Amino acid sequence: MSPFAVVLLAFSMSVDAFAVSVGRGAALGRPRYSEALRSGAVFGVVEAITPVIGWVAGVAASSFVQAVDHWLAFGLLAAVGLHMLYAAVWKKADAKPVGRSFTVLMATAIGTSLDAMAVGVSLAFLNVNIVVVATAIGLATFLMSSGGMLIGRLIGEHFGRIAEAVAGIALFGLGLSILIEHLTA
Repeated sequence: MSPFAVVLLAFSMSVDAFAVSVGRGAALGRPRYSEALRSGAVFGVVEAITPVIGWVAGVAASSFVQAVDHWLAFGLLAAVGLHMLYAAVWKKADAKPVGRSFTVLMATAIGTSLDAMAVGVSLAFLNVNIVVVATAIGLATFLMSSGGMLIGRLIGEHFGRIAEAVAGIALFGLGLSILIEHLTA
């Protein structure tokens, strides 16, 4: 795999994390830079690990991974999305935003990275250095997720609760689209 292909793959795998991070940054209103870096690190590490898991599993586990990844992604993203929507509509003004919870952050990172596991399975059939590819995916996702939180920060200063509701709907929609795509394929 050429260096250009690795970079293209890495940034392609980070798009979901970027979109979610923009929503998280907006929902949090004014996330600190340390929160953006922490979020980027969590998304980056999870996004780097999942293709390695898929690569290691290879052909033996591909049918299992393909059979359940869409249900896992839908369940995680739908739960987090509905929770964010609920919090945006019914939380008190001084309540802690749901997005600051590490559990929510981790569930969202896992939900957005399950497709990377399937990519990892396909990489098992190619002559690639999985460490290089996984590192590139992790770094790209770190940059995109951290940047997304900071972009969302600008939006959230003006549209905090609305942005949290939209982010929740977007997460639910992302999970639903993953589920529909796999069920109709």
